[in-house]
Amino acid sequence: MSKPLTFSIVVVTFILGMGTGFILSPEYAVRMSDKKSAMVELGRADKFIDLRYIDGVIAHHLNAIYMAKQAETNSQRKEIKELAKEIIAVDTKSIEELYGWKKSLFNNTKQITQYEKINLGIYDEKFDLRFLNALIAHHEEAIKTAKEIRTKSQRNEILNLADTIIKNLSSGVTTLSGWRTNWYKI
Repeated sequence: MSKPLTFSIVVVTFILGMGTGFILSPEYAVRMSDKKSAMVELGRADKFIDLRYIDGVIAHHLNAIYMAKQAETNSQRKEIKELAKEIIAVDTKSIEELYGWKKSLFNNTKQITQYEKINLGIYDEKFDLRFLNALIAHHEEAIKTAKEIRTKSQRNEILNLADTIIKNLSSGVTTLSGWRTNWYKI
C-alpha cells in the first residue's frame, strides 16, 4: 500500500470516528466542545478588549435564547417555561442594548451570527435536568468571564455590565441548583 493511500485512509477513518462519536453520543460532543468552553477569549487588555467582551456577551445571550426556546417548547414544568420566556425577553432586550453600545462606543455594526448552539434534545424525563445543567454551566462561564473583564477594562459601562452579570447570574445559579436538587436529588 502506498504512503499517500495509507495516509488518506487514516484521515478518513479519523473523521468518520469523530462524526460517529458526535452522532451516537451527546456526551462525546459535550466533551469535545469543553475544549472551547470560554464564553469569549478576551486576550490581553488592548483597545479592543471591551468590544470583544460585548461581542462575547451578545453571543452568550444568543445561546441562552437558543436553549430557552427549546425549554419553552419541550419542558412540561411551569417554572422552566416561565424562566424560558423571561430569558428570551430579557436577553433579546440586552442584545439590542449591546448592539447600541457597539455602534456608539466603537462605530461597529457587525452582527454576531456565530455562537455556540447547545441542543438539549427532545422531551424526555431528563430534559429539564439537561436544561438546568446547561444553564448552570452557561451562567458559571459568564460569571468567570465577567470577573476577568473586571481586571482588564477601564470603561464604566463594561465594569457595570460585568457587576450586573456577576450578581444576577450568581443568584440564578443558586436558584437553578436548588431546582436541580429538589427535582433530581443532585
